[in-house]
Amino acid sequence: MSRPAGSAVPFKAVVFDAYGTLFDVHSVASLAEQLFPGKGETLSQLWRQKQLEYSWLRAMSRRYKPFWEITRDALRFCAMRLGLPLTTELEGRLMNQYSSLSAFPENLQALRDMKAAGLALGILTNGNRDMIEVSVRSSGMNGLFDHLLSSQTVETFKTMDSIYALAPEAFGCRAREILFVSSNCWDAIGARWYGYTSFWINRGAMPLEQLDTEPHHTGRLLTDVLSVARA
Repeated sequence: MSRPAGSAVPFKAVVFDAYGTLFDVHSVASLAEQLFPGKGETLSQLWRQKQLEYSWLRAMSRRYKPFWEITRDALRFCAMRLGLPLTTELEGRLMNQYSSLSAFPENLQALRDMKAAGLALGILTNGNRDMIEVSVRSSGMNGLFDHLLSSQTVETFKTMDSIYALAPEAFGCRAREILFVSSNCWDAIGARWYGYTSFWINRGAMPLEQLDTEPHHTGRLLTDVLSVARA
């Protein structure tokens, strides 16, 4: 994979989306299945969909609410939609599980390899700062990231320019000098719109979003990022 035309300098940093990219948002499905037999996978999928929808609606309407609270609101909607008896105890268990999502199996070594190659690393996430700190600690990723950048700083969500602007400011470089990595195609495209060099991790062999452009690079796993990042 070649660097896009017009990029004449090495990348100054690699910045990752968190949810779905570093951390598996559907790792809650096993607990959901234990609590609601036969409904775990459906709940997990709908929960993620509503979480994103609420973040987009609040960003567009300038009605910010912390991502943790949006995640809880989405869970409550899904329980009502699916007719599930979501008690306070069960809600707490599911939300606690969300606060320490499992990392994808190849991610920790891939990040260590990038760090060993001398790359500066960061996370740029819709999540609350404390949410991402817990996930980083629980996955053994402490010490790998130079910056943990949260939507709380600007009180909006992707794909708004103000949240994408956080990484160039933090790393002191132009957006195109940062390789932005996301497993969400819409996020990788939003990052390209802003000016990043973008990489889409297409874990599920999904079709390209029809948004009149595409990510600069595509791979299947986080390990695919290293060859582009240090080219």
